[in-house]
Amino acid sequence: MIDLHAHLDLYPDPVATTEECVRRDLFVLSVTTTPSAWSGTAALAKNAARIRTAIGLHPQIAQERQGELALFADLLPQSRYVGEIGLDGGPELKATWDAQRRVFEEILRMCRKAGGRIMTIHSRRAATPVLDALAAGDGAGVAVLHWFSGTRRELQRAADQGCWFSVGPAMLAGERGRKLAADMPRDRILTESDGPFAQTDGRSLYPWDAAAAEKTLADIWNVAVDEVRGQLMLNLRRLTSSVPR
Repeated sequence: MIDLHAHLDLYPDPVATTEECVRRDLFVLSVTTTPSAWSGTAALAKNAARIRTAIGLHPQIAQERQGELALFADLLPQSRYVGEIGLDGGPELKATWDAQRRVFEEILRMCRKAGGRIMTIHSRRAATPVLDALAAGDGAGVAVLHWFSGTRRELQRAADQGCWFSVGPAMLAGERGRKLAADMPRDRILTESDGPFAQTDGRSLYPWDAAAAEKTLADIWNVAVDEVRGQLMLNLRRLTSSVPR
């Protein structure tokens, strides 16, 4: 099972959650919201062979944490994974837009200079600006658009630019999310939980809840769940081999 986007450090009991991921033999990309959270979050997975920790600076706090870009640069050589990064066009964040763009563009520049990274990217109400920045910052690595919620036209553009996508139970709970997932390239899609932020039925999702997305993808693709799992494992191998170690 694969969870390509989870905030392990933000669960009520991060240690127990991480241990359960290990017990279930999950592949987890543990994302962070600030560079200063990376070391402690990486320590959770020090004995977990299938958990990777990404260095992030979340767009929703980019303005107040932009001073951590120097730390981001210092940490970048220690991980092939970057996230959560990106842009958020929500109206409540309009005042921070310029800072968000500066931070995102600088992170892409760092990734390009470092030889490329696997990046998990937030693009809520900002798909086109995110894609513009990725196009301008060509060479930054492989972009995985997590919980994509743009238009079908933006989705096509993202696919044309070589982007990947991660989808979870919360995204796939709605008809719009399922329709978007149906149009995503099957060989560039992976599952996620986005826990503990994402919820279904009023309950925070855990990494193992990504299994529900496998079942929904099986319905969307009209194939057996085992076939979905096989495709996702092939996709994961391709993704993790796409950027030099």
